Amino acid sequence: MDITKLIRTIPDYPKAGIMFRDITTLLNDAKGFRRTVDELVLPHAGTKIDKVAGIEARGFILGGAVAHQLSVGFIPVRKKGKLPWETISQEYELEYGSDHVEIHVDAVEKGEHILLVDDLIATGGTAEASIKLLEQAGANVVACSFVIDLPDLGGRKRLEQLNKPVIALCEFEGE
Repeated sequence: MDITKLIRTIPDYPKAGIMFRDITTLLNDAKGFRRTVDELVLPHAGTKIDKVAGIEARGFILGGAVAHQLSVGFIPVRKKGKLPWETISQEYELEYGSDHVEIHVDAVEKGEHILLVDDLIATGGTAEASIKLLEQAGANVVACSFVIDLPDLGGRKRLEQLNKPVIALCEFEGE
């Protein structure tokens, strides 16, 4: 099964020149969704993973399913102000300005091995901030898994420069 055929491309969204890779069509296909989760889990069989961290919002769907399959806990990595309790935060740069990701202060125990999951790696800014946040909390991010890599934007290389293994199930050219 070629999962790329289940990913919808929406031209000029959210702005002109962007080819948005929409995984909702993949999630809507039972066999495709199952295959995707299985392929995200398989490379980590036999690896010590204590929890999966999923980046808001599609990373929650995928990360939750991966955590379930690995029989480990799940950590939501959210945008600033979305979590209801005490948080720690990591700022990161956007094209115009900055943003923050947060986790609860008790989401990670020192030394836990974390798998970071999201639907797509583009520039890698949010993923890098998530790694720094989890490590600030005392975790060891052992790998980063994505459904889609946009290699032209350099996110994979950015994470690999942090010595993080990066797994992506498929690639698309461009933005």
